[in-house]
Amino acid sequence: MRPGRHRQIGVQTAKGDHGCGICAHGPQTTPPPQPTRLVVVAAPQSPNSSSSGPASQVGSQSARPDLYDERLTVPWWWWVAGAVVTGVVGYEIQLSAHKSAWSVAGYVVVGILAAALLWSMGRTRVAVTADGELVADKARLPREVVARGATVAATAKSAALGRQLDPAAFLMHRAWIKAMVLLVLDDPDDPTPYWLVSTRHPDRVLAALGIDDAAASPRDRAPRDRD
Repeated sequence: MRPGRHRQIGVQTAKGDHGCGICAHGPQTTPPPQPTRLVVVAAPQSPNSSSSGPASQVGSQSARPDLYDERLTVPWWWWVAGAVVTGVVGYEIQLSAHKSAWSVAGYVVVGILAAALLWSMGRTRVAVTADGELVADKARLPREVVARGATVAATAKSAALGRQLDPAAFLMHRAWIKAMVLLVLDDPDDPTPYWLVSTRHPDRVLAALGIDDAAASPRDRAPRDRD
């Protein structure tokens, strides 16, 4: 018997997704890998969210105007006196330098020093914030600790700063300001009995704080009491 011929059937292997051997369905090709796309979806934002956040609330609070604001600037004639002093001192420097060319710089130096001195003296600020807090230069006084207040006229200023002055009181005095305001404290944690602050308009300071003037006559306080 003649041995039969064995035909060799060529089988092409194809690797699937798992890298295994022969696939029963014939040759297959593996598609190229697709690039991965990352899609970021932003959360929807309300149109009013930007105006109702904490930052906007802080901005609205800081934009509230002060109830009272004043700069204790020096009188205008002090600037005239400063100009006269600058001329006199500058001329003396020029004479001592035998009127040399550089001696003119004495006028400039003295003028700058005089202007800086007068400007620094008038930087003091007295204000009442929108929250009812008194600002006297760098000191602050909450409205809650003030029991009563009174205006101190120019005629009573010497007595308030003299024999009637309590050494434990807070004092902010500017000699070129005639009037003052007196604020008596009611704070068990603060040994300061009262504040005495220079201001050109003590009545406006008390009105901004919502305090009646104890130094005013009953007739002057009557319209406000009825309100």
